[in-house]
Amino acid sequence: MATHARILDAAELVFSANGFDGSTLRDIAALAQVRVSLVHHHGGSKEALFAETVARRAGEIATARIAELAASRAHGPLTVEVVFSAFFRPFLDRAASDPRWRAYARLVAQVSADDRWKAITAAHFDPTAHLFLDELAALAPDTNRDAVATGFVYAVSAMLAHLTSQWRVGALSKGALGSGDATARLVTFCASGFRAAAGLPQP
Repeated sequence: MATHARILDAAELVFSANGFDGSTLRDIAALAQVRVSLVHHHGGSKEALFAETVARRAGEIATARIAELAASRAHGPLTVEVVFSAFFRPFLDRAASDPRWRAYARLVAQVSADDRWKAITAAHFDPTAHLFLDELAALAPDTNRDAVATGFVYAVSAMLAHLTSQWRVGALSKGALGSGDATARLVTFCASGFRAAAGLPQP
């Protein structure tokens, strides 16, 4: 179990840094400090190991997002901001305290950008995404599903950029990163963009 976890930790770092095509099982074995044969034994092919690496954290984040949405609903009516906050915060909070989640964000960004991994996204991300899409669609009943999905995907892309590109924000702002709740700023930005795409009035 410990060896398997070490291999998955190494795979997460290697795949997130180099992409699927730029990574080798030898690279992963070297980082995990195990023989390549052990990587094959525990992970199978490179494709299978990649899929398992993506899947490993997907269940935890899905459960946390659904719980956050349920807790938000218990506190009052849902808004676009509340729905996006429930989707974003579980991931952003984990990434703020654990660099492995920042590596995972880079991995998810790769999966989201490459339709080779449609089966992975369908199995591990789409069920939760559809739950949140349903909530957004209910808030925009006169908007077609395509527009709702487009706004949602753009918002998720912004979240991943927020997780993986803070260095770029710092460079362009000359180090003057804003104070306050960065997640709240992201939610406000995405909610405003979603309302524009869905034809909803801005608050």
